[in-house]
Amino acid sequence: MDVLDKVRAGVLGHFGVNSADVASVTFLGLEPIDILRIPDGELVHYVTLGGSRHPMTDPAAALADPVRGPRAELVLTLLGGVGAGSGLTRALGVLAAAPAVEGVVLQPDGLLDLGEPLWSGASFTAVLLGAADIPEVELPEPAEPVRFLTVTPITATEAAWVRVRGASALREAWREADIDICDPARGAASL
Repeated sequence: MDVLDKVRAGVLGHFGVNSADVASVTFLGLEPIDILRIPDGELVHYVTLGGSRHPMTDPAAALADPVRGPRAELVLTLLGGVGAGSGLTRALGVLAAAPAVEGVVLQPDGLLDLGEPLWSGASFTAVLLGAADIPEVELPEPAEPVRFLTVTPITATEAAWVRVRGASALREAWREADIDICDPARGAASL
């Protein structure tokens, strides 16, 4: 069983489903990245599948290790989801491809700015990464396990706040304002 088969099995098992809708995104020079769409009551989970195919490499490293290094997939959860053709699949593919394209190592509290709406009509142009509750997928030694990171859409104002005050300060502002970060129509936190 290859890495992506194990990751898919781990995701489907976590959500207690046998299958998911799949959209695929390809970028020139990269292997395809699939986006799994998993309805769950009022929520829809979007999970990338392909970012963990290869380990992420620190851009300062002289050589990329083909086996060792962190591996991650991204999880976005939205109330009701967003429509097909909204551009969300492409945006998630861009985020999952960032390690291969830009040498970014995805990790909790990471801020990724697309500079354009995450989906058509969205006020969110960046995302804040966090630890997801999906268990890591173990791989044969010496490979590191695949971990899952949440993707929280944020506005340009919220991204600026993270740069100045840090991710925990933004999360605290959301808690104080009782903001549902899964609501695709939510406004920015008053900062």
